[in-house]
Amino acid sequence: MPTTASTASQTASRRRRGSSARRDDDAPLIPILARKVREVEAKAQRGKLGPTNRVKFQVIAFLVREERARVKSDAEIAEGARAELLKRLDGVATILAKTAARDTSLIQLLEVDQATSPVARRMRRDWLLESGAELPEDELIITDVAPVRTTVVPAALAERQVTPPQIDARRESNPFLAPDLSFRAPESTPRRRLDGWELMGPLYKAFETGAGGASASMELPEVPEFDRLSPKGLEVMPHQSRFLEAVRAGHRSFLLADEPGLGKTAQSVLAASLADAYPLLAVVPNVVKMNWAREVERWTPQRRATVIHGDGAAVDAFADVFIVNYEVLDRHLSWLGSLGLKGMVVDEAHFIKNLTSQRSQNVLALAGRIREQVRDPLMLALTGTPLINDVEDFDAIWRFLGWTNGEKPGPELMEKLDATGLTPADKAFYPQAREAVISMGIVRRKKKDVAADLPDKLIADLPVELDDDFGRSIRAAEQELGQRLAAKYRRIIEARGDRVVPGEIDDDIARLVAHGELEDAKSAGAGGDNVFTMVRKIGQAKALLAADYAVQLQRSVGKVVFFAKHIDVMDAAEAHFAAAGLRTISIRGDQTTPVRQQGIDAFNNDPDVAIAVCSLTAAGVGLNMQAASNVVLAELSWTAAEQTQAIDRVHRIGQDEPVTAWRIIAAHTLDTKIAELIDAKQGLAQRALDGIAVDPSSSDSVQMSALLHLLREALGVH
Repeated sequence: MPTTASTASQTASRRRRGSSARRDDDAPLIPILARKVREVEAKAQRGKLGPTNRVKFQVIAFLVREERARVKSDAEIAEGARAELLKRLDGVATILAKTAARDTSLIQLLEVDQATSPVARRMRRDWLLESGAELPEDELIITDVAPVRTTVVPAALAERQVTPPQIDARRESNPFLAPDLSFRAPESTPRRRLDGWELMGPLYKAFETGAGGASASMELPEVPEFDRLSPKGLEVMPHQSRFLEAVRAGHRSFLLADEPGLGKTAQSVLAASLADAYPLLAVVPNVVKMNWAREVERWTPQRRATVIHGDGAAVDAFADVFIVNYEVLDRHLSWLGSLGLKGMVVDEAHFIKNLTSQRSQNVLALAGRIREQVRDPLMLALTGTPLINDVEDFDAIWRFLGWTNGEKPGPELMEKLDATGLTPADKAFYPQAREAVISMGIVRRKKKDVAADLPDKLIADLPVELDDDFGRSIRAAEQELGQRLAAKYRRIIEARGDRVVPGEIDDDIARLVAHGELEDAKSAGAGGDNVFTMVRKIGQAKALLAADYAVQLQRSVGKVVFFAKHIDVMDAAEAHFAAAGLRTISIRGDQTTPVRQQGIDAFNNDPDVAIAVCSLTAAGVGLNMQAASNVVLAELSWTAAEQTQAIDRVHRIGQDEPVTAWRIIAAHTLDTKIAELIDAKQGLAQRALDGIAVDPSSSDSVQMSALLHLLREALGVH
């Protein structure tokens, strides 16, 4: 890569400007870098950096290196001035390092030595031009990377590909995939007014701040006069009808973010029928594969669904709907990519939020192939909890839907943004940008708004005392962990020549210590107590207390759903229920889908089944257990979304009683703080999707926040 600017051009620039500000004339880029790094630092202090500021951080880092090399080699700079300039560059680098300590995901960006993306190259160019540098022509004109045809099967997965026997039979019966005659490859897009702007950051910011204050749901048609969709004996609810009318009108891509329990599966099945989007692929969590097949049969009895298990030996290749779970999708990419799919549904779409995961890459590759083959395919992302920790959780979902490619908006969204006549420099841009994205197909309805027959849900905390030897050992272990963190903190403070001030804390150092502890806890073979083992011990200590409360509750109100995170807690609870003479069913991660469905059916239909003992991770999504109206959460989850999903297995359409979730909280332990942190995380979705004015909380994970809490407690900082 060319250097920041040639020495000759810098010298010429200095001569043109005169010598009134000699120090800045020697390095006019440094004041710009100083201003930009302060902007990034201010953003980082308010939470995790978004895409725009991450790119800005990266560009600052490699421009500091370029400028340092130039200052050292410029023979026309006096030694005194050189030392002063290098000191100023060190100041910028120090701020970068402190910011990276606050958000450790930035550390890898410090190692990048060139601008790789078009966005970063444009940013570098603009700052250099602002400094008066003279750039060669090839650095002035920056074009986007030309799109390449999607590779559905990466080389690493090639050997894993299987072809179910019946797929060959389908191909032989119709060896030529019928072309979509209405489809034309996209023509070159004319240059737009906003093409030179970085837009992804502003789009995320528009949702992060809840710009406009309105609920994030596109305008939908009115309820039709007649229900022409429901099979005999079933009825589509009004809110479902409005969504389906949008499909009937021609809309084809949706983020269906209705709260859990409002029938997203049924809406998707009927949408496919309206759009004639067959063959349709549904990528779903393993626990709901059978339920999806049942919903297809229930709402579209004229269509055939097949569930893909393992290598797909039993797949019905002539089915209309192919249902596959995330875990086995990787071995079926090849034949699914060549099947001629006309639609795709991703259930619990927040599962693909991590773009580096193979799961996410598989889904996005198939989605890209479908868009290459079909004009306006039906693309549905379903999730009641689209945001887990950060607004950028939208990224993968928007890519799946074709609204963006990660670096910039797609043509349709760009046209909508361009039509506003505004730029990100205008404050009014943000609410209008938010509305533009929403109009692409975000549908978000809350139960209280659309289902008057659904009762509100209540989360009630029940503090319990761990006053036995086990409980006391847990509190002692927590204190020991806090003191270990505090000792590491003191060593770092003292190593840099400072002293620990009582009642005060250096947040950057605290984050470094907590991050290091968290990484150690995640690593295999880490010994001693850590945040994960602490929470597990708390769950074990609460197990019989929570189970005893569930027994009392069941005797008062009838059926109860009991959620736990760890198998040993479930085992202890089931033994307690058996001793009390109660019949139970169990939902666990190691069960086959038919066994799991049999258990759910027994709980909902057999009056003698009193309690469903469920794993938070295995039974937290997609299951319908509205025969109960009370939930006991014996252990806390690490995310608010997981807790919400668990409660909403009961709080669903068809529920005619108030729903109460009883959280068993171990008093005077880390459990109490974790409950507070989970509740604080609820504000993210409310702010971004529901237009509710909620103060932003930290974007740190619950584990990270819990460790920081222990450290503060040990240091006496409140």
